[in-house]
Amino acid sequence: MESGRAARPALEGRRILLGITGSIAAYKAAVLCRLLKTAGAEVRVVMTPLAKQFITPLTMATLSKNPILVEFFDPENGAWNSHISLGEWADCLLIAPATANTLAKMRGGVADNLLLTTYLSARCPVVVAPAMDLDMYAHAATQENLRTLAGRGVEIVEPADGELASGLVGKGRMAEPEEIVAFLDALFSRTGKKKTLQGKRFVVTAGATIEAIDPVRYITNHSTGKMGYAIAGELARRGAEVELVSGRTALPTPAGVTRRDVLSADEMFEAAATAFDKADGAVMCAAVADYTPAEVSGTKLKKGEGDLCLPLRRTRDIAAHLGARKGSRMLVGFALETDHEEANAEAKLVKKNFDFVVLNSLRDAGAGFRGDTNKVTLIDRTNREELPLMSKNDVAVRIVDKIETLLAGR
Repeated sequence: MESGRAARPALEGRRILLGITGSIAAYKAAVLCRLLKTAGAEVRVVMTPLAKQFITPLTMATLSKNPILVEFFDPENGAWNSHISLGEWADCLLIAPATANTLAKMRGGVADNLLLTTYLSARCPVVVAPAMDLDMYAHAATQENLRTLAGRGVEIVEPADGELASGLVGKGRMAEPEEIVAFLDALFSRTGKKKTLQGKRFVVTAGATIEAIDPVRYITNHSTGKMGYAIAGELARRGAEVELVSGRTALPTPAGVTRRDVLSADEMFEAAATAFDKADGAVMCAAVADYTPAEVSGTKLKKGEGDLCLPLRRTRDIAAHLGARKGSRMLVGFALETDHEEANAEAKLVKKNFDFVVLNSLRDAGAGFRGDTNKVTLIDRTNREELPLMSKNDVAVRIVDKIETLLAGR
C-alpha cells in the first residue's frame, strides 16, 4: 500500500469506473481501488452479483468513498441505476478481475447485469484484467474472445504466470494492482495526446515472413509482430492513417488501423512498396527473410539417404528499395543484432537511408522476440538515445515521439 499522493499525473482527476466480477482475485480490487484513489483518480464501483461472494460492497464503498452499484435499481426505494449515466461519467471502464464468463458475455453482447449493460453503453476506453485458471485462460474460446475484444478496441492487461487458486501454476493470475495502475497511467498518457499526426499516412510492416520449401515446410523466424503492432496502434491514436502490412501473427488489428496480410517476403515487398507510394512515411518493423528457397517443390520432399542441400536466393530488400526513393518522406528501420550492435545499426542507417534506426540486441534480457518488453536504442545521423527496459507499448510511444520531433524539424 502506498502512502501520500502517488506520482501519476495522467491519472489525476480521472474518473475510473471499476468493475468487479466473481473471481477469487476480487480481493485485489481493494488494493487497486486504494492505489487509484492515491493517484488522484475518482473511483466508482460496479459489482456483479457473484462478486459480492468474494469481497463485500462495504469494503469497496469504504475505499472508493462512493456507494457500490450491483443491481439495476435499489430494491429499497426503486431508484434506478442508469448504466448510460455511468458510461457517460467514466473516463475509463476498468474490469478487474475479468472472468472468462464476463469476457465471453462482453464478446457476445450479453446484457444480463449492470456491469455488462454499462460496458455496452460505455463511450470511454475499456480495460480488462483477466483472471482465471490456466486451462480456462488457454482455452481456444477464451483466447478467441480476447482477440475479438482487442480488435474492438478493448485494452487487455495480460495476466501473469504464477500460483493459482486451484493450486496449479501457470498463466491466468490477474496482474498485480500496481501493474494495472501503471497500465492505466500509460494509457491516459497515450490517449491524452493531441491528434498531432492528423492527415499523415504511414505504412508499418510487422511480423515474420514465411518462405515455402514445399507444401508442408517453410522457413521463418520467431517474430510475433508485437512491436510493429504497438507502433501501428500508437500512430493511429495520434491521428495518422495507418496501413499495417503484416506477416503471420495471432495478434488482433489495432484500433483505427487498416491491415493487409501477407506471407512471403516477396508479397510483403509488393504490398509495402504500393502502400508507400501514397504515404508520408514508413516504419519497417517486420522480420523479413533475407533468403528464400530458390525453388519450391510442388510435392512434399521425402526423407532420403544422406543430407539435403537446399539452395537459397536473396529476397528483395524492402527497406533499401523504399530508402532509395523516399525523397522527403520519413523512413524508420529496425536492427536486431547479436554482435557489433551499434556498428551494424549505424551501417544500416546509412545504407538504407533511414531517418533513424531502432537497435535492439538479443543479448539484452527482456528484449527481442516473443516477450512484452523491449530494450532499444534510437540512433539517427547525429544522436543516439538508449532507453531502459520497458513495455513494447511504451517503446512505441517513444518511437512515435521521435518521429514527431523529426517531422517538426523539417
